[in-house]
Amino acid sequence: MHRYQILLTILFSLMLAAADSLVATAGEPQIVAHRGLLKVAPENTLANFRACLELRLGFEFDVQRSKDGHLVCIHDSTLNRTTNGTGNVADLTLAEIRELDAGSWFDPRFKNERVPTVEEVFQLAAQYRQHELLIAVDFKEANVEQDVVDLARKQGILKRLIFIGRTIQEPQVRKNIKAASPQAETAAVANNMTEFSSALSEPDADWVYVRYLPTRMEIKQVHAAGKKSFIAGSAVSGNLPKNWQQATDAGIDAILTDYPLALRAMLQQSKTTGN
Repeated sequence: MHRYQILLTILFSLMLAAADSLVATAGEPQIVAHRGLLKVAPENTLANFRACLELRLGFEFDVQRSKDGHLVCIHDSTLNRTTNGTGNVADLTLAEIRELDAGSWFDPRFKNERVPTVEEVFQLAAQYRQHELLIAVDFKEANVEQDVVDLARKQGILKRLIFIGRTIQEPQVRKNIKAASPQAETAAVANNMTEFSSALSEPDADWVYVRYLPTRMEIKQVHAAGKKSFIAGSAVSGNLPKNWQQATDAGIDAILTDYPLALRAMLQQSKTTGN
């Protein structure tokens, strides 16, 4: 009997250790790569996003509308910086935009990478639905809410999205998103501590989007309200391990950064060392 008690004690200890490991992993913030892996591949392209998905990283992308009404994924209002074309995105049709090279500006190896449509981005993400990750959708355009929500719902990935961009600042955009689907998750911004309370109390916001390093007490308030926390901006966008660690220690739910691989390495190192 004594032998069985020893075996049960060992088994129970192993189960507790496994549970502790799961809790630690679950407590890590989700990593969201700003415009994808923009340091290693051309931003806002399918090649970039596919790499993120293969690496189990979330990503952020931008939404603009073409002259003929199609939703495309590009950050700037013009084509000049990230394609071999010029002019405003809104002045070209989708067919004209698709003729442009969106990869060679970054590296010749990405020649003929195209500006993707939002539907193509969602179709790609749907192929990786088994992975737990967060995709941030940055609205640059007005009156795109219904169309984007419909496309996400069609691909079955709406629950994996957080809507940012114009969403975080404009209550009407949040209302439009919620009208399109109550399940769509929106965010309201707190640029500093003085704006935190109002962002937390926004009725149509599921996330508090902070642009400063929040305190642990603030994040507890977010979670007590049944909401989640998302940090972006200069405090975390650069290669800033100390700030990432501070946000993680506070309990932040997601971090948007230009250095997602470095952030993952830091989180992995913290897990290994027990910090």
